[in-house]
Amino acid sequence: MKRQQVCVLAAAFACASLSSAAFAADVAPRAPATAQYLAPAPASTWVITIGAEARYLPKFEGADSMIVRPLPIIRVGRAGKEGRFRAPRDGATIALYDTEEFKLGPTFKLRQGRKESDDPANLTGLGDVKWAVEVGAFAEYWPSEWLRTRVEVRQGFGGHHGVVADLTADVIYRATPQLTLSGGPRLSAGTAASFDPYFSVNVQQAALSGLPVYDARGGLRSYGAGAQARYAWTPQWATHMFIEYERLAGDAGNSPLVTQRGSRDQVQMGLGVTYSFNVPGLW
Repeated sequence: MKRQQVCVLAAAFACASLSSAAFAADVAPRAPATAQYLAPAPASTWVITIGAEARYLPKFEGADSMIVRPLPIIRVGRAGKEGRFRAPRDGATIALYDTEEFKLGPTFKLRQGRKESDDPANLTGLGDVKWAVEVGAFAEYWPSEWLRTRVEVRQGFGGHHGVVADLTADVIYRATPQLTLSGGPRLSAGTAASFDPYFSVNVQQAALSGLPVYDARGGLRSYGAGAQARYAWTPQWATHMFIEYERLAGDAGNSPLVTQRGSRDQVQMGLGVTYSFNVPGLW
């Protein structure tokens, strides 16, 4: 799928997502004012959220063709007005320090691998890259109930051994007690070791693939924006749809794999379901 087709599909998906969520809000039965959607849990209660997403995303980092992959969702935090908000770029987290304004704790994320067989026309000769597990820490700051800022810094294991950092901000609009719309800017950076497996081309790979030799250094990886619609059918069950756009930049965007065989414009879309439950006094 070419870049123009992806952009058109992304725009259509965004419209469909918001329309579907709005329609659901209109036709679904309204919860009474005393429903659990609005009832705050005790401060000592923790919320565990688990779920899964089907993501439609590039076949490899920098690709202009797409593939569907399943991904897990895991989040642990204290119950509260914003306790169940999660953006698509968030890693799996446990908020060890959790207040109305600040949240801190460990995080981990799976990073997509790459196989020559995924796209033989573009990847033959470049070798396979294993899936990576990225482990680190996150920090959230809520300047207000409608704005969340977040930073994650993670160390990679497996597919890469570098350090990556994601910075995000989300404006949160609660259209109804069940329907939440959100979105905002995204920024990603990393060290050379986190770029190398995905964007560098060594001498052997150049000879086998026909691409020029390229050494990707660290720095800014991408910038972009994302949006999400989430609908809570019950206090426990929710579904969400999202779209994320990023523009590869720096040495990632200048890789010959991207400029000659892919696209700097990267789009992800997804549909997911989550189940949340309360646990009193985890610690």
